[in-house]
Amino acid sequence: MTVHRKHIFICENLRDADSGRTSCAAHHNAKLRAVLKSKIRKHGLGKEYRVNRSGCLGQCAYGPVLVIYPQGIWYYGFSEADMDDIITQSVRNDNDIARLAIKEK
Repeated sequence: MTVHRKHIFICENLRDADSGRTSCAAHHNAKLRAVLKSKIRKHGLGKEYRVNRSGCLGQCAYGPVLVIYPQGIWYYGFSEADMDDIITQSVRNDNDIARLAIKEK
């Protein structure tokens, strides 16, 4: 059994159109997850770090949303262009990226 050092969860929750709430799936999170997963593998990090889809993470207003555990680093509004920074700064080095961080209210 492989024990991963970190897990990166990307919300892919899809709400009904009549729910009145935003949905992370509407932000193409499945594609963003696939890109991040591919880049993790490309860097040879697939055995250490796991990229997973998740259901609702309770931060719908921010979408798209991801969280890195066990550090508890939360990001929103990221794009494909941010993936290398997320890997090098946060996944590998545990540093927050201020421009992507969810601020506590």
